Amino acid sequence: MANIAHQFMRELTAPQAWILLLLPLFLFLVRYSLIARRARKIRQQQDPHLPPSPPALPVLGHLHLVGSLPHVSLRSLAMKHGHDLMLLRLGAMPVLVVSSPRAAEAVLRAHDHVFASRAHSLVAEIVLYGPSDVGFAPYGDYWRKARKLITTHLLTVKRVQSLRHAREEEMSTVMARIGEAAAAGVAVDVSDLLGSFANDLACRAVMGKSYRDEGRSKLFRQLVADTSPLLGGFNVEEFFPFLARFGVLSKVVRAKSERLRRRWDELLDRLIDDHESKYEPMAAASDPNKDEDDDFIHILLSVRQEYGLGREQMKAILLDVFFGGIDTAATVLENTVVQLMKSPHVMRKLQAEGPALLGGGRGGVRPREVPRRRQRGGRRLQGQRLSVPALQRRPQAMPRDELWDGRR
Repeated sequence: MANIAHQFMRELTAPQAWILLLLPLFLFLVRYSLIARRARKIRQQQDPHLPPSPPALPVLGHLHLVGSLPHVSLRSLAMKHGHDLMLLRLGAMPVLVVSSPRAAEAVLRAHDHVFASRAHSLVAEIVLYGPSDVGFAPYGDYWRKARKLITTHLLTVKRVQSLRHAREEEMSTVMARIGEAAAAGVAVDVSDLLGSFANDLACRAVMGKSYRDEGRSKLFRQLVADTSPLLGGFNVEEFFPFLARFGVLSKVVRAKSERLRRRWDELLDRLIDDHESKYEPMAAASDPNKDEDDDFIHILLSVRQEYGLGREQMKAILLDVFFGGIDTAATVLENTVVQLMKSPHVMRKLQAEGPALLGGGRGGVRPREVPRRRQRGGRRLQGQRLSVPALQRRPQAMPRDELWDGRR
């Protein structure tokens, strides 16, 4: 019996056996490709409103055409196949790519209410409490209320100006660390330095102080680093829904998401409880003019009845602040530095402007003294264009029957 099994395995590993095994699969893929191509031609003849689309592979669709820099790959495809609109199929998911300014204005402004809702995400549903944040919540009454809360209470002009002192202190800390490293002749980890700067500044805005010495600030940064890849990464079941029938991948993603949510719950609940214990006496003796000095948690506590916020809604909004203030801000700064290093002439020009931009060498950075220079702002935007920190807008849920400019 053992000899028979050994002989069977030896024959199975022979090249001829692999050819016999792979031949049916190859024939199936060829047949599927021919059927898919014929179906696409029939669909385009029946519905001429469909945007142009490049040739696709069986099962994968156009996934093989999207590289490690999706925005660069999509730009190249759009230049070749569709200047305004282009239809891709990523696995089983149809994706409409909008490229031109005219089409982008129609989608983001004229028909914004139609395309406002995000596609369903299991990770967002678990980590963001429903989702109950602004980035992933479906368009509706709650989304409008949460957006109004952020624009009229958290990120007003006066509120941003009230954080000026915190920005000056954190920037001075960064410059001091760079100076110490230069004096010692050691290398500086710019990525870690910019991440720490963005993290401490976000913590001061949300909690009132950075908690740098207590290690809580570092914990927030680690949580954001662990959550961001899962929240914005590639989820196989979103592109191949038939895999959800087996439930193996979704169980793994759900388990990771629930572990992250428990870590966020422990940290955010402790912060909200600490602020809530201090909120009542502070509210009783508060000065109306002192409201601009409150941190974000105190502001959410003060308007929770007006906006009908529960504990989970408050935590979801705070998560948006942390993701935007730590991960995205640090990535934009880092990408800008990288682009400056690739352009030495621009770097030298900025270095020549440095003394005037940094307050005349008086030992501190004073943003209120920095002139509003369009060229400097243009450099930051150029860094964002060349190295996109994240998808500028998450994938949108698009109604199937929406018709724009003669295209469906």
